[in-house]
Amino acid sequence: MAVSPNASRELRDAYGHTASGVVAVCGLVDGEPVGMVASSFVPVSLDPPLVSFCAMRTSRTWSVLRAAPGLGVSVLGEHHGDLCRQLSAPAGDRFAGIRWEAGESGAVFLHETALWLGCSLDAEVDAGDHVIALLRLRQVTLFPRIRPLVFHRGRFGRLAPV
Repeated sequence: MAVSPNASRELRDAYGHTASGVVAVCGLVDGEPVGMVASSFVPVSLDPPLVSFCAMRTSRTWSVLRAAPGLGVSVLGEHHGDLCRQLSAPAGDRFAGIRWEAGESGAVFLHETALWLGCSLDAEVDAGDHVIALLRLRQVTLFPRIRPLVFHRGRFGRLAPV
C-alpha cells in the first residue's frame, strides 16, 4: 500500500497489526479523578527512568490532565475491556463504579491492574497529530498475578503462552 495524505483509515488498520498493551493515565485535578486510556505506552529510559505515551493534540482530557502534579499509569488487566471503554467515553462520569486510589502526589491508580507507575510530566514532543508525553517515574508497584490487557486490530485480547 502506498501511503497517501488521505489514507488515515488504511494507516489505522496497518498500525493495528501491532499488538500493544493498554494503560490508563490518571490524576487528580481540582480534587476529582481525570483519566484517559492509551495503547501507545512505551518504556523509554532506565537512567533517568522515563516512559511515554501518545495523546491526540485535540484531546480535551490530556489538555486538563497534563497540568496534574502527579500522574498514575495503570497497566490494565486482561479483564478490563469494559473499564477501558468507559474511561474512553467522550462524556459522562468515566470513574463511576471504578475502584481507584490516589497517591500523595495526586497520581490516580486503578485497582486490579498489572502495574502502577507514579509519574510526573517531564516533557512533551510534537509528533504530527499527536504529542508524545515523556513521564518521569517516581514510584513502581508490581502486581504479578494480573495479566495485561492487549489491544490488537481494534479489539481487546489476552496474552497466550507460546
